[in-house]
Amino acid sequence: MAAVDALIRRRLASDVVLVNQVAEYIVGAGGKRLRPMLLLLAAGALGHRGPDAHQLAAVVEFIHTATLLHDDVVDESDLRRGRKTANAVWGNAASVLVGDFLYSRGFQLMVELDRMEVMKILADTTNQIAEGEVLQLLHVRNPDTDEAAYLRVIERKTAVLFAAATRLGALLSGADAATQQRLHDCGLNLGYAFQIADDVLDYASDAQTLGKNLGDDLAEGKATLPLIHAIAHSDDVTRARLRAAVEHGDTDAMPEVMAAIHATGGLEYSRKRAHDYANAAEAALDGLEENDYTAALRGLAHYAVSRDH
Repeated sequence: MAAVDALIRRRLASDVVLVNQVAEYIVGAGGKRLRPMLLLLAAGALGHRGPDAHQLAAVVEFIHTATLLHDDVVDESDLRRGRKTANAVWGNAASVLVGDFLYSRGFQLMVELDRMEVMKILADTTNQIAEGEVLQLLHVRNPDTDEAAYLRVIERKTAVLFAAATRLGALLSGADAATQQRLHDCGLNLGYAFQIADDVLDYASDAQTLGKNLGDDLAEGKATLPLIHAIAHSDDVTRARLRAAVEHGDTDAMPEVMAAIHATGGLEYSRKRAHDYANAAEAALDGLEENDYTAALRGLAHYAVSRDH
């Protein structure tokens, strides 16, 4: 991971000062680096190490970071990882354009490896992420969003990049198609688990621990799984109030929303769904050689659903 971070900082460099400032601000914010870590662990689990894995891990992180910059503009967010978002500091235009720079810099790194299969996976994945963003936009302030629609959004927004990371690690190791698919399934399920757990934290954590404003999802009119469950299992009067809160992004209704989520077991249900996906991620690893890397992948499945931020 130190080698990946060094590579990221080397390849961030631009002769345009503002690009350097914004890119360093968001990449330097830290974050969990889960996606590049998954790629390195998947490759290591199958016996592969080397600079090509570091380079692809950096590509995955560039793509992810670009989506964060664009996300914060779309969501009008002002806080991420406990500090002001790039758009809050430099404005929307700079954030969008530096996000474009990070996307294209990631693709420059990818092309240097000159492997068509790698390029196909990452091109398809990036396209799916963009579709996921648009799909989410269609569900903003839509109280009719059900669990199936929610899962379709988080698959494309989050899970597909996790899956690409683990599949690419397997591909670099020269694994056969079946093993690549198993690592893909591990990453995909881990992505589902991670995002559902993230959405639970928006109703179960606090702003200081979470690093962003609590209730952001409701303010943005996003019905995530805890609230979707509450809407589906509340009485008619409560359901009408919850639907109105989603339609208007009404954070003043947060106490009522929280009460309904607790009354219907929305957090417990969502946590169980996250654990189910984490267990599926672990099960996908069954049959692989047990080593430090596979153990770490299993550990990440547990971390995804037990973290507090």
